[in-house]
Amino acid sequence: MVNKLAYEDYSEQFLKQLPRGAFLTVKDGDRLNTMTIGWGSIGYIWQKPIMMVMVRYSRYTHGLIDQAKDFSVSVPSPGELKKSLGITGTKSGREMDKFKEANLTVQAAQCIESPVIGECGLIFECQLVFKQIMEPENLDNSIRENCYPQDDYHVMYYGEILTCYKQDHK
Repeated sequence: MVNKLAYEDYSEQFLKQLPRGAFLTVKDGDRLNTMTIGWGSIGYIWQKPIMMVMVRYSRYTHGLIDQAKDFSVSVPSPGELKKSLGITGTKSGREMDKFKEANLTVQAAQCIESPVIGECGLIFECQLVFKQIMEPENLDNSIRENCYPQDDYHVMYYGEILTCYKQDHK
C-alpha cells in the first residue's frame, strides 16, 4: 500500500536519516545500481521541489546517473538496513549485483524509470533537471582538506521531486 505525501512533510525525516544513509538508485537502459548516500539536500528551487544528491566521479553510479533521466532516493526507517547500507556504500556495482549482496528488493517506481528499494518506507522519485560539476577552486579550503584529500570530487545532481510516498516495506 502506498500513501502519497507532500515532500515537505517528510523532508525532516529524510534529513535526519541522511547522515546514517539512504539509497540512491539509478537505471540507465539495462544498467542498474544503488549506492549509499550520506550527503544531499532538499528544498524549493526554480519553482519546484528539488532534491540534490552528490556522486563522486569514481563511483559506478556516476556513469549511470550522468546518462539517466531520473533517480530515486529510498529512505530506510531509523535503525534499519544498516548492513545493507554498509554493503551498498563500500562495494561497487561494477563487480557485483549489490541488490543481491545487500538483500534488497528492486521495486518498480510509480512515475520514473529508476526503481526504488522495497525494504524502505519513505520514497522520493525525482526527474533530473540540472547537474553541477564542483569547481575545487571555489570550495572552502577546510572543506577541501577534510572531505577531498584525494581530489575525488562530486558532481551534484538536482532532481525535481515528482512524488514522495510512504510504503509498507517488505
